[in-house]
Amino acid sequence: MIEETGTIALFHTGQTGIGAGVPGGGGIRLKYSNPLHVDDVAADFPHLKIILAHPSFPWQDEALAVATHKPGVHIDLSGWSPKYFPPQLVKYANSLLKDKVLFGSDFPVLTPDRWLADFAELPVKDEVRPKILKENAARLLGLTTP
Repeated sequence: MIEETGTIALFHTGQTGIGAGVPGGGGIRLKYSNPLHVDDVAADFPHLKIILAHPSFPWQDEALAVATHKPGVHIDLSGWSPKYFPPQLVKYANSLLKDKVLFGSDFPVLTPDRWLADFAELPVKDEVRPKILKENAARLLGLTTP
């Protein structure tokens, strides 16, 4: 139904700190947030638009693999300060995934001002910055003409 209506499916991936330091991790089971599980969904529903929410720590390489392999899979950058992004995420955002990486702050945990200030310090290409901050999301949401 999600694929048929053109709605976007968002899956939380990786560890964003929720439950960290709490006994039992607050009941959060990290194994379910491995982005590789979403690969099956993307294969079974090839026209489904999918967002992998967060930089997928500690499975960043798996998220990059799924997003480069499956055309409908995008990566959102919320949940982590950009100063903690692994180098491979920045490299892919500047190249193979420049049209599939999306801004996100994870407000109120991270304010947009703090996220944007940290993002400004990353070695992101000038032509890629507006894509990440607005253009990719606008296209994915159907707010621009192709």
